[in-house]
Amino acid sequence: QVQLVESGGGLVQAGGSLRLSCAASGRTFSSYAMGWFRQAPGKEREFVAAISWGGVSRSYADSVKGRFTISRDNAKNTVYLQMNELKPEDTAVYFCNTHRTIGTAVNGQGLSSWGQGTQVTVSS
Repeated sequence: QVQLVESGGGLVQAGGSLRLSCAASGRTFSSYAMGWFRQAPGKEREFVAAISWGGVSRSYADSVKGRFTISRDNAKNTVYLQMNELKPEDTAVYFCNTHRTIGTAVNGQGLSSWGQGTQVTVSS
């Protein structure tokens, strides 16, 4: 099973930017689609973005489209989430996971255990 470690969160003012990283262990990282999710206090975990195994296809939640960009570096076993124009409603713990396809990522069907996530707090 792939182990996932998220990092890069922090406190930022509205309109600012952050870049999250998700480092994965294991040799099969490049075989998986990867997804980012977030969970705000008192809310369900929700899909944010996903990228295909080769990085060609991407999918975004409507709430982040045009502001967030997902990318991956298979040589480094890492997936990134560049977050620009951050809003207070983006405040949440952000998680990554592995998926068979982008479609299953959108549906939240992760293959790996959820990690600790990384906290993103956007102040107004």
